[in-house]
Parts: sequence; C-alpha cells; structure tokens
Amino acid sequence: MGTGQPAGKRRRGWRWLLIVPFVLVLFSVLQVLVLRFVDPPFSMVMAADQAGRWIHGPDRSLVAYDWVDHGQMAACLPISLVAAEDQQFPFHRGFDLDAIAKARRHNERGGKVRGASTISQQVAKNLFLWQGRSWLRKGLEAWYTALIELFWPKQRIIEMYANIAEFGPGVYGAQAASHRFFGRDAARLSAGQCARLAAVLPSPRRYNAATPGPYVQRRAAWIQRQVRQLGGPGYLQEQ
Repeated sequence: MGTGQPAGKRRRGWRWLLIVPFVLVLFSVLQVLVLRFVDPPFSMVMAADQAGRWIHGPDRSLVAYDWVDHGQMAACLPISLVAAEDQQFPFHRGFDLDAIAKARRHNERGGKVRGASTISQQVAKNLFLWQGRSWLRKGLEAWYTALIELFWPKQRIIEMYANIAEFGPGVYGAQAASHRFFGRDAARLSAGQCARLAAVLPSPRRYNAATPGPYVQRRAAWIQRQVRQLGGPGYLQEQ
C-alpha cells in the first residue's frame, strides 16, 4: 500500500505553485495601474511610521500628509527635486546605469557609501515596500520601478514623489511640508524654498528646511544653480 499523496492532490499542489505567482504579478500590475489615476491615501513608509508612533511612542501624533496635484505645486518644486536627486530623470527608464556604475566604483574605494537610486526607484520602494535591505526587497523594488515606468508618464512619477517624500520627521509631501516649514501652500513656494525642501533629502530627520544650517544653505544654493543650468521647469515640460 503506497504512502505517497494521491496523484490528484499532487497536481493541485503544483497548480497552486503556478497560480500564486501569477496572482501576485497581476495584483502588482493592478496596483500600479490604479495609482496612475487614483491618489494614494498613504504610502507604505507612512504606514510604518504611523504604526511605530502608535506602538512605541513617545510621539503618537498623526503623520502630516496632504496630497496636492502637480498643477497646484510651484513650478520650481519638481525641477528642484530633479536637480537635487536625479538629473537624468526625464531620459532614463527607471534605472540610471551610469550613476550605478559610478556609485559602485566609489563604494569599492571605501568611505561613505553612495547610492544611485532614481526618483522612480524611490517612488517604488516608498509607496509599495517596507524599509530595510534584502535581496527580496531590492528585487521587488526593481519590479515596481519597471511597472511604474511602463504605465505612468513622467509627470505622474514626479508628482507622486513630491507627495510621498518625507521632508521632515513625520511630514510627508510638498503641501504638508510647505505648511509646516513656511506657512503657505505648495503653490506659493519661492525658488529658494523649493531648493531648501529638496536640499533636506535624503536626510529629512537630520536637516530642517525652515531653519537651514550651513550644509542645507550650501546645498540649496547648489540646487538653484543646477536648476538654472538645466533650463528651469521647461526641462521637465519639454520631455
């Protein structure tokens, strides 16, 4: 008398092994397609931040987040973010291979580790994924980045980035940051204020856009120079 599983059960087991990956792929595609048109109520980073506040304290306040459409932002903000974070943003398809190669060579020499994440990659990991470093997370980040670049126009990607980036402790997005640090809507930001918001990335819990120290002041001035060299907001509008 055999002790193995019946052939029917084995076939069903193999069928599930094939179905589950297909369902996960379909789910991720639907996520990205829906969020091309629907503004997210939160990102995964925001959710983790809020959960940490409730569980661990001592600050149990709600994170600050207020969506603002691309057309309701000061034109200087998207181009300042691009100038600061990813100047090849209009041209790459989610991955800046030259920047990756330069970062690898730099890191092989030792010293402070340099990253090469594009704005598209940052949107993918902040919107959909958990924090941390693992091959699984990096693989999912690459997958979501590819989907974002496939289904979203560049304007939607930079709009999403400006709305879910953390600009201060628990302060997410351009509108919440504009109110918190400058007491105004994102539409009324000056070029200098746009540059200061971009300058605190990627260390918004260390630097403050409202009371910038020497580093933020120098970086904001550099960002404004880069914006002028890129041609201003038209650098994005023409792509």
